[in-house]
Amino acid sequence: MSETLWSNPLLESPVLPPFDRIQPQFAEPAIVELIDKCREQLRKGLENAGEKPTWENTLAPLEEAQDQLGKAFNPVSHLNSVLSGDWRAPYEACLARVTEYWTEVGQDPDLYAVYRTLAKAPDFAAWPQARQQAVRHGLRDMHLGGVSLEGAARERFATISKRLAELKSKFANNVLDATNAWTLNTEDESELAGIPQTALATAQALAESKGLKGWLLTLDGPCFLAVMTHADNRDLRHKVSTAYITRASDVGPNRGEFDNADVMAEILALRAEQAHLLGMKNYAERSLASKMAQDPAEVEAFLWDLAKRARPAAVKEFAELQAFAVAELGIEQLQPWDIAWAAEKLKQTRYAVSQEELRPYFPYPKVLQGLFAVAEKLFGVTAQADDSVATYHPDVQFYWLKRGNEPIAGFYLDPYARENKRGGAWMDDARVRRQSVAGLQLPIAYLVCNFSSPSKDAPALLTHYEVTTLFHEFGHGLHHMLTQVDVAAVSGINGVAWDAVELPSQFLENWCWEPEALALIAGHYETGEPLPQALLDKMLAAKNFQSAMFTVRQLEFALFDFLLHSRPEGANSLEIQRLINDVREKVSVVPVSPENRFQNSFSHIFAGGYAAGYYSYKWAEVLSADAFSLFEENGIFDPTTGQKFLHTVLEQGGSRDAQDLFTEFRGRGPKIDALLRHSGIE
Repeated sequence: MSETLWSNPLLESPVLPPFDRIQPQFAEPAIVELIDKCREQLRKGLENAGEKPTWENTLAPLEEAQDQLGKAFNPVSHLNSVLSGDWRAPYEACLARVTEYWTEVGQDPDLYAVYRTLAKAPDFAAWPQARQQAVRHGLRDMHLGGVSLEGAARERFATISKRLAELKSKFANNVLDATNAWTLNTEDESELAGIPQTALATAQALAESKGLKGWLLTLDGPCFLAVMTHADNRDLRHKVSTAYITRASDVGPNRGEFDNADVMAEILALRAEQAHLLGMKNYAERSLASKMAQDPAEVEAFLWDLAKRARPAAVKEFAELQAFAVAELGIEQLQPWDIAWAAEKLKQTRYAVSQEELRPYFPYPKVLQGLFAVAEKLFGVTAQADDSVATYHPDVQFYWLKRGNEPIAGFYLDPYARENKRGGAWMDDARVRRQSVAGLQLPIAYLVCNFSSPSKDAPALLTHYEVTTLFHEFGHGLHHMLTQVDVAAVSGINGVAWDAVELPSQFLENWCWEPEALALIAGHYETGEPLPQALLDKMLAAKNFQSAMFTVRQLEFALFDFLLHSRPEGANSLEIQRLINDVREKVSVVPVSPENRFQNSFSHIFAGGYAAGYYSYKWAEVLSADAFSLFEENGIFDPTTGQKFLHTVLEQGGSRDAQDLFTEFRGRGPKIDALLRHSGIE
């Protein structure tokens, strides 16, 4: 064992994760050793500080030890998300230990006393802003972590925290396994009429890789969307839709096999119990304690007000779609599996443009080049690939982010969908910017998407929706990588209010719609020809096509999440279903299948960090639209405005309150007007 540990790459502290040497068996031994070192450092720091704690004798050494732990656990967590398989068991073992450690630290009364002493120090107001904010957040987060509890209540809180970590992982595993469990193999090409050639090529290649003939359809994002948007075979759409909306549930083709019903109920009950232990009415109150929104009433008022504004337009949009389906498509009554397909037909009829028609003009290499050009124009940074860096999969490319010739950050870009990779798109951190004992540690990010892979004859061709997804995740990445904060707790996205963390990501999406930026992003994959003016005009004209329907769908999810976590005692599966049905009745405008179990795969709130926080997407969209409106006034590549956003938002991380940073950038508080205008909603 000693030889294994001595050579364990996770115990090293390299600039970048050593992916060429990390193996699953290294994970748990490294985490155990590093947690022991963190505990030892905490006790040592508390002893050395005595009654006169300082940043230097307590918090700085603890941050150093915990950073080592993070640099070992982050790649383990990431590899479980992007490779799964052999990494699942090691990750879950490590997660249990890490959760136990952080719960223990969060409840340490001696450390809490240190934070209180530091906050009351005579010179505290003269400290660097980042250190002050880290102490304030430490006090807040330790209170939310149960430090004020005693005896059995404290033990119960810790037990719940550990169990919740297990349940979140189980929920995510069930969704992934349910997604992977369903496939449809066909050798009849006529069944696939209407599906774009790019999607068919991927399905054919997948079938070949499995030793099958014909085409293999899956529930992975690119394939699912291709079928639901373009397949003319209504029975096929029905079959794929049913498999997708019933994942991890008691109904559908894999009914009961990966059912998340009991997992959801236990998660909700435990979250409610933790809130009660803290003296709060429900989990929503606990969630908002670290967000921009002041209280649950403010969030509910925001969501219902937006629903009131958007729903009349959504009703009108759906009525137009239903009339079109009757008149042009021969469908008397639209069903859930018809909506995306019929909407695409109407969009083509009205604007003569489709996502598939746009694909040839958005080859992944060109889009990436354009993305980097936009970042350079706005923020003065360049991205440079480094093929010498070891990655964890051949699809993954590493880049250095530079200002001038000096690296200031780096990121791994993992663009394509594959088996055993979690669906969706996200950014996560591999390294956080901080001042370490060895010097300044540069921030390193993971940027992950799930685009269709390149074919034998062409690079990956993206839909415009996928282009905005790439820009969105890179916006998160810039927030992490461009920070100038050196204190880990508030560096980059750390310490940023969750309902403001989507501001930079949604903000960057705006450039995907600007002709001046599209000139950099788009170019035909064969000829390099720019996006034709006629096609650009159609795309821009179609920008707000069914935007109200999209808005009420997002509000449906946000209201369901927030109302669910506002219940005082959680909910069982039947109560969950009744609640989402009630929200849909008040907000939704499209038909929903009786067997729809969307909640069973709602990973954002049951396996991610968006519990009682899904409203953040709309909340931050108000901020991002309002922030972008200043560029609309001054020019989308105006260097002064770009530098102002860089200095007031991106560089500050969580060192200052999000409301203050926004107000400094915009010169006033946020207004909803720009969002409504951008969405085409009166």
